[in-house]
Amino acid sequence: MKDLKKIFVPYESIDSKFLPQTTKFTSKYLINGKLGEWHGDLHQVISPIFTAEDDEHGHIVGTYPKMGTKEAMAALDAAVQAYNHGYGEWPAMSVAERINCMRKFVLMMKEQRDEIARLLMWEIGKSLQDSYKEFDRTVGYINDTIEAMKDLDRSSSRFTISEGILAQIRRAPLGVVLCMGPFNYPLNETFTTLIPALIMGNTIVFKPPKLGVLLLTPLLNAFREAFPAGVVNTIYGRGKEVITPIMESGKVDVLAFIGSSKVADVLKKEHPHPHRLKCVLGLDAKNPAIILKDADLDTAVKETLLGSLSFNGQRCTALKIIFVHEDIAESYLQKLSEAVENLTIGLPWEDGVSITPLAEAGKPDYLTEMIADAVSKGATVVNPNGGKRYKSLFFPAILKNVNETMAVFREEQFGPIIPVVTFKDVDEPLNYVIGSNYGQQASIFGKDSQQIAHLIDILVNQVCRVNVNAQCQRGPDIFPFTGRKDSAEGTLSVSDALRVFSIRTLVATKGTDLNKEIFTEIVKDNKSKFLNTDFIF
Repeated sequence: MKDLKKIFVPYESIDSKFLPQTTKFTSKYLINGKLGEWHGDLHQVISPIFTAEDDEHGHIVGTYPKMGTKEAMAALDAAVQAYNHGYGEWPAMSVAERINCMRKFVLMMKEQRDEIARLLMWEIGKSLQDSYKEFDRTVGYINDTIEAMKDLDRSSSRFTISEGILAQIRRAPLGVVLCMGPFNYPLNETFTTLIPALIMGNTIVFKPPKLGVLLLTPLLNAFREAFPAGVVNTIYGRGKEVITPIMESGKVDVLAFIGSSKVADVLKKEHPHPHRLKCVLGLDAKNPAIILKDADLDTAVKETLLGSLSFNGQRCTALKIIFVHEDIAESYLQKLSEAVENLTIGLPWEDGVSITPLAEAGKPDYLTEMIADAVSKGATVVNPNGGKRYKSLFFPAILKNVNETMAVFREEQFGPIIPVVTFKDVDEPLNYVIGSNYGQQASIFGKDSQQIAHLIDILVNQVCRVNVNAQCQRGPDIFPFTGRKDSAEGTLSVSDALRVFSIRTLVATKGTDLNKEIFTEIVKDNKSKFLNTDFIF
């Protein structure tokens, strides 16, 4: 492994094609269709990528506005006015018209691909390859959402007749959505709620995560140009100053939040009418892998390595604890240790890099403390370089002999630590899953179909996705993505998200000749945007 201190190079030696081209110190924001210029205090964005010249405080990569309650309420009021009880231009548009706006946005978004990838690198330390992958996946998600919206509308274009009642059932928007995404996928994860909420006719107040803010700047003009005024509004600042007053107003109809369950609980309690607030939440997870004694070790090592350490393990879907049968534990640990030690740690734009700087300033200290706690209670660091660190760089650590007394056994580390627990009886990992506060996913590795079937039948009642001989993951995006217990509220996928940000609404009448004539005239002359039989190709 290379000397960690030599990884951070002088700023002037970095190829300009890897440096952000957007104005470094930006103060722009979007409220009510206008790109404003902020003249108040600015928050500095400190990159996890240090340069040789930087001190312990890190490299300043940009700024964003420190907004307050006044600006937050202005953004909320703009969204409320744009929705206007469903009379606003956006919610009243036909589905075809909203799709055209979304297509315009995607075209403008594609022009910013390189810049957004660069900002992802510098803001959160994501590798260049993964940054492009996140951008491209997001574009693909938007296009898939458009197609799913067309399918949904087509299925709603017919009338239903039952017991003498004639009706048309469609989906209607819910109102104003407060959208807050996570730092680890500040573009993709945020847009998996923002885009379906938007295309369904809702209006948006959007607060980027505290890490991953600047990448929004290249898209502000696209939001302004593609959608009517007030439909998308951005706010920045501390949660207590900008989010609390918005929630306390009671004007938010939907909370779309991806983050910790503790924060979600606080936000929900701030709303004065919690029974009227719909929540779409992606929360904590401690996804386990269960490696049976007949598992193919090469497959298990490959998949658990990727599952534990992709983007430094900073994924809610990451494998965060490994249970391995005692008969194969030593062989598994040896192979896993060799694989981890062969990973390349370095700067995000380096070819073949796997481990990059950690985005959160306090994360290396937290991980070091977690390892120390485990070691003090009997755990051992398996790989030679495990836990070595310098500034924001932290080399992955494999811990063996992990037990229930250790923090790493219970807590979601959200970083490059792989805790390994040996078991003799498969009931041990099953009891862990059953007793866990989390219920997102699990992975099983083995060959015996009878035993795997038995585990599947138990796990499907504890988690929402069981992966067989594969790591935990979100995609493909057409699959439902949710969780049990404290891991999620609401289901996301391309089609599920459209439903979660809308409600089934119908227009009905008794099937008399007069009523049939009224409905026929409305449909024939396109007098209603809701009651119609238009078919989108």
